[in-house]
Amino acid sequence: MATFLLIALGIFEATRVIGKSTLFAKNAVSAPVTKSTEVLTKTESAMKWEDDWVKHNGEIYDYNDDIMTFLIMGIDKSDEEVSPVYGEINGGQADALFLIVFNPHNKTTKVIGINRNTMTDIELYDEYGNYVNTIKAQITLQHGFGDGMEKSCELQKRAVSDLFYKLPIHGYAAINMSAITAINDAVGGVDVTPASDFESGDYYFKAGETVHLDGKAAYAFLRSRDMTQFGSADDRLGRQKVYMTAFIKQVIERAESQPTLAVDIYNTISKQMVTDVSVNQLSYIATTVSGYDFGPDSLYLLEGKTVLGEEFEEFYPDEDAKYEMFLDIFYEKLDVKG
Repeated sequence: MATFLLIALGIFEATRVIGKSTLFAKNAVSAPVTKSTEVLTKTESAMKWEDDWVKHNGEIYDYNDDIMTFLIMGIDKSDEEVSPVYGEINGGQADALFLIVFNPHNKTTKVIGINRNTMTDIELYDEYGNYVNTIKAQITLQHGFGDGMEKSCELQKRAVSDLFYKLPIHGYAAINMSAITAINDAVGGVDVTPASDFESGDYYFKAGETVHLDGKAAYAFLRSRDMTQFGSADDRLGRQKVYMTAFIKQVIERAESQPTLAVDIYNTISKQMVTDVSVNQLSYIATTVSGYDFGPDSLYLLEGKTVLGEEFEEFYPDEDAKYEMFLDIFYEKLDVKG
């Protein structure tokens, strides 16, 4: 038995090491392309200024290149298996977009929720995969102009990266909405307290009342919205924030007694997901961040304004607020006096 345990531990540790090396090898990328908002003083100009430093509100910030960032996409497909489909937005829209950020310096997990209607540059491709043009449109559409598989994910990843000053993103997972039930039930269900009343089919959620969601209820809570109501996407993002906060907390708690939880979920939804993160890499990530802090204030939403465009709702981020949030999450203040 002792020999078996030693072999098992050796295999597990080897898996982690391989996962770490391959994860960072494929993501040897530079820092985001951000600029200082203030002119440097003479003293600061005379310093050996690093390329990933910026000055803002009298402070010098340094990009934390040890951070790991992953893009989670909820794709509006209900089919049980992902399959390649070319054509204009036939690849499925990214109705949910979240950046998960792991910071090894302060041992924290943070999540950024991105409004599906965020107006940004997206690339258009025809049904043969040929580039056509770049236009300003809702970020949710970018995934649809690929093949519904890796091409779509890479396009969406690039659009999100560009939105955040060409932020390095270490991996992605595009998950069909049909997988919500399995993911939810894999952690024993999730308790949520809705901020407002919401009704979907047989489900009615009342503001301020905590409810335990089984798989089907979670699906209704996360995906449904009244498209006849202005701002319905904003309301749904708010519900997704409530759910994600509770879900991640639940995962952290269960992972202590079930260390293979992340890999178990990965295997369960593999046919409903497209990802560039391998099982080895996931094992490294899960064991590395299992003790990281995550609380109610760890999930951020972009500030901005939703307006009615020519046909659909459009969300315009507050650029100053976005920059402040970006520095807060991805940068560290330097003790530099100028």
